[in-house]
Amino acid sequence: MASAGLEKELECSICASLLTDPVTLRCGHNFCRVCIDLNFNTQQNKAEVYSCPICREKFQKRPALKRNITLCNVVENFVSTQPPEEEVTGICCTYCIHSPVPAVKSCLHCEASLCDDHLRVHSKGPEHVLTDPSTSLENRKCSVHKKILEYYCTEDAACICVTCRLDGEHWGHQVETLDEASEKKKKKLRNVLQKLIKKRKKTKKRIQNLEEQWRKSQKKASGEAERVTALFRDLRRRLDDLEKRILSEISRQEMEVSLSLSALIQKLEIQKDELSRKMKDIEKMCNKTDPLTVLQEPDTGDLCDPEDSGGHDETNGVDVDVTGMLHAGVSDIMTYLQTILPAKPKETRLQSPSPRSLPGHTRDLSASGTNYWDDDVIVRIGSLMGKVTNTVEGQILREAPADILLDVNTAHSNLIISDDLKTANWTENSQNHQDTAKRFQDYPQVMSSRGFTSGRHYWDVEISRSWRWMVGMCYPSIARRGHQSYIGNNSKSWGLCGGGVYNNQYSVIHDNEVIQLPHQISSDRVRISLDYEAGELSFYELCDPIRHLHTFSTTFTEPLHAVINVYFGPLKISGVSRRSGDNYLRRNT
Repeated sequence: MASAGLEKELECSICASLLTDPVTLRCGHNFCRVCIDLNFNTQQNKAEVYSCPICREKFQKRPALKRNITLCNVVENFVSTQPPEEEVTGICCTYCIHSPVPAVKSCLHCEASLCDDHLRVHSKGPEHVLTDPSTSLENRKCSVHKKILEYYCTEDAACICVTCRLDGEHWGHQVETLDEASEKKKKKLRNVLQKLIKKRKKTKKRIQNLEEQWRKSQKKASGEAERVTALFRDLRRRLDDLEKRILSEISRQEMEVSLSLSALIQKLEIQKDELSRKMKDIEKMCNKTDPLTVLQEPDTGDLCDPEDSGGHDETNGVDVDVTGMLHAGVSDIMTYLQTILPAKPKETRLQSPSPRSLPGHTRDLSASGTNYWDDDVIVRIGSLMGKVTNTVEGQILREAPADILLDVNTAHSNLIISDDLKTANWTENSQNHQDTAKRFQDYPQVMSSRGFTSGRHYWDVEISRSWRWMVGMCYPSIARRGHQSYIGNNSKSWGLCGGGVYNNQYSVIHDNEVIQLPHQISSDRVRISLDYEAGELSFYELCDPIRHLHTFSTTFTEPLHAVINVYFGPLKISGVSRRSGDNYLRRNT
């Protein structure tokens, strides 16, 4: 009764059979996955909302089907514990002709089935072989000699009679009794069954792992989408700020030019009025008829000399100053733009035009059509702005290259540190370094002497000849011995690893969690980029174009030191020291 009640509870209310791959709705009711899918498909064609077939709870959206692992295990255990159903043979006694009586045995010699009563009086002779009731008794006899099959020929894999064995075509073959051959085959089948059970268990475990990976990938994809959205939001903010800076600079330059031109025009207006007055005086003198009066007037030739060029020189001088002022503003803007863009080879890098390349440099201010803004300069600014838009990861280039020096006091005894403290190489011979509390004891690692507590920085590492390597950053409180001292095997370090031992692919590791990256190593240099305040540690491959590999996002609570791990090949830190990204930008804008 208890078994029947449990079976009733484990039935699907839709198909009225035992649950198959049970799933649970939000209301708590369980169904076969296929049954509820078909039910929802039917509901989808009739209404815009979905409902539970049992309690009729409504759902605005099609519910997500969650696999009920516990219930699935209960159903499997229930099925495995149920006794096999008794087979109904339907074979009746051959001799009970008046009424059908179920047979309990069949005689191969007589080719008849027997009930209990006829079995008691049946011959007990050795030639009368009794078996379970069967309707195909002829199949239990040799088709050639019409004798009972008693042996199994292992060479021909066939059941044979005694005549086949002694005088027939199976004479001299290796044979076994049917019971022996049957037990051997059953043993093989049991072994196969055990293997199938293990394989099924492994497959079930793999399905669970894949479902867990699926959930993690969905969570990770959601996080990456948020990160990219934030990145583009920041990029748009930076572009808006840059637009305001440029427009403000244009307005400032326009104001300075306007003031200069206004002052110059006012000065020239005064000169024009003075010249008009002189012209009237000269015309008046020329109209006098008395020679004595003309000669007695003061000499004004120096004021009316038509070859006087003072006004023209002054105009040219102002023209040069104004044009130079405008060019200086454009040059400053271009310098600012170039600080946030990737550096290009010298032959292709855009250069600011010299003042004399601007049109109208030596022209008179009064000449019509003078253009103080060189069209080529505007095109160059537009080109630079386009590069800003296309460089999503361009923010790394606003960081300052850090001057990283390795701390010999932290180096493992099997590491050789170069004199310039830039290169670490592994050796089989111990270097007999002094044993200190700061030194790594179990892994060939070394930290930098410098730590970072603010700002944006980056540093590059050459990896070309290293067969196995790892680079990253860590807190100074990282363990120096044991499994926890390995880069990434703890919450105090973040690492990027690669090399031949990793099939020339990248992996990142933090807090003992390894993430295999799909990128194949194509360059001999990698970059580690740190934005301390933003809590971002990024890794890049310095190929063309630069390729982003991975970014860790967290909140840093201690100073961060560079750290490297190397086997069978040197790692060399490259790059020069420069001021921090913010100071550098303020200096150039």
